[in-house]
Amino acid sequence: MVKRLAYLLIVVSMLWLAACGPTPTEAPAPPTEAPTKAPAPPTEAPTPPPAVGECVIKLGAAVSLTGKSAKLGEYTRDGYEFFIKHLNEAGGFSVGDQMCTFELVLYDDETNADRAAQLAEKLITEDDIKFLLGPYGSGPTYAVAAIAEKYEVPHVEANGAAVKIFSQGYKHTFGVLTPAPYYLGGMIDLALQTDPNLKTVAIVIENDAFSIEVAEGAKEYAEGKGLEVVYFEEYPAATQDVSSLVTAMKGLSPDIVLGAGHLQDTLLVVKQSKDVGLSAKVMGFSVGPVTPEFRDSLGADADYIIGSTQWSPAMQYDGEDIFGTPAKFAEMFQAEYGYEPPYHVAESAAAIFAYQKAFEVAGSLDQKAVRDALAGLDVMSFYGRIKFNEQGMNIYKPMGCQQNFPDGKLYTVSPVEVAEKEFLYPFKPWEER
Repeated sequence: MVKRLAYLLIVVSMLWLAACGPTPTEAPAPPTEAPTKAPAPPTEAPTPPPAVGECVIKLGAAVSLTGKSAKLGEYTRDGYEFFIKHLNEAGGFSVGDQMCTFELVLYDDETNADRAAQLAEKLITEDDIKFLLGPYGSGPTYAVAAIAEKYEVPHVEANGAAVKIFSQGYKHTFGVLTPAPYYLGGMIDLALQTDPNLKTVAIVIENDAFSIEVAEGAKEYAEGKGLEVVYFEEYPAATQDVSSLVTAMKGLSPDIVLGAGHLQDTLLVVKQSKDVGLSAKVMGFSVGPVTPEFRDSLGADADYIIGSTQWSPAMQYDGEDIFGTPAKFAEMFQAEYGYEPPYHVAESAAAIFAYQKAFEVAGSLDQKAVRDALAGLDVMSFYGRIKFNEQGMNIYKPMGCQQNFPDGKLYTVSPVEVAEKEFLYPFKPWEER
């Protein structure tokens, strides 16, 4: 009994010591801080730049894809899309500490100024577009400019050259192209440089804001050069017959015939000039002769006719954009679209570049900051110098001239320092062809 009691006391003592003593084999509690071999990243570490596409800036436009100006509207669209595609593929552009890309939201204004205004308002109020691109043509551009001003939305346009657009005191519209009054001045200079004995000019004009300004500018410039303007007559914008005008010009035998209008009007004037036998020593037009459709529509009748151009692949510019030179832009565009770009394509692409530079300078997506950056922009592009005066016009880029040659091709003939061919003079009379 005594031995059993003693044994029990020993067991109880051992259990008590085990409960109160240390437990070295027990796993330690997890540390409250990360082990020193895997330190937490420092709080001051630089944030890596976001991947391209995290910042997407939407540009909205209403462009003529149907109606009278459909082909020229297609050029406008192609220029926008081409530049955006290649800029985005190159990695986009920096805005502050982020990389951004452009996205185009496009509607068809049906060659209607009222429709263009309606769609511009829709882009702003329904699609939440903060930055507008222009339509094709001065009439639609004038209408869209009013909407841009109403909502204080920046508006960079490339195909509305009428000074009327920029004479309203607007602060949000900027045009990259040379204004309308300068369109035919280079053509008059080219004619007089070739033959100083030229004396008379006849001018026919489509009754729209752009064409009237082109014609008035040409008349003033011609008279300043000592030429006599013997005919100055308008025709309705939708006319299908200008035979009375060309017949009247034929009776005056002018040395130079100039047309201020658009592609379809120019085709009509040329066709009916041939019909009545009107052949001046120089025949030139503000819009039309430099487009592929002009040659396609007229064939050999396009020969010798000259056209004003805002740009050509032969011009010598060294730009800061992704293309750099006119030749490179034209080469890449033709490889992709299958036709040599007329100036309408190039100036539309230049509008995208103007926005790109404005965003880079502003370093912000704020509309006012971008507007202010546009107002102060002065940059060289593949298209030429882009700089705006206080009204928003680009008066710093010269015009050129291109001529249709009998080999079926279009060549730059002015300015003479970049001419691909010498100006073919005089115009070969219809009856001698």
